[in-house]
Amino acid sequence: MGARRSGRESALQMLFAAEAAGAGAEDVIGSFFHQFEADPEGRAYAEEIVRGVAAAREEVDARLVEASTNWRLERMTRVDRNILRLSAWELAFRREVPRAVVIDEAVELAKAYGAEDSGAFVNGVLDRVAENLGRAD
Repeated sequence: MGARRSGRESALQMLFAAEAAGAGAEDVIGSFFHQFEADPEGRAYAEEIVRGVAAAREEVDARLVEASTNWRLERMTRVDRNILRLSAWELAFRREVPRAVVIDEAVELAKAYGAEDSGAFVNGVLDRVAENLGRAD
């Protein structure tokens, strides 16, 4: 598994835990890496994602609301919501990562951790987020 892929997986777990516990980024990062073994190469990317999503949460959530017609954030499952947050953050703030890579990785996370229809849902919302950001790459 590549460093960014393992970083995304760890970031998803941390974002999920942060939301469930109402914890801040630094608290959840410290706790996560104290309790779980994680790919050392992916750790830096995971931390960057968690800190980035926390810092830009309002903007990221606004992009998701705009792209997810008929779905309020509160109605989404916690897994889907946090996959969308980390991926929307990547689309907006890590432009060197190709659009297709971000979306494909998100769909894989959704298939692994989400419900049966999570992959299609995540794909559709992120495609709209990317279009709204002008990410045609």
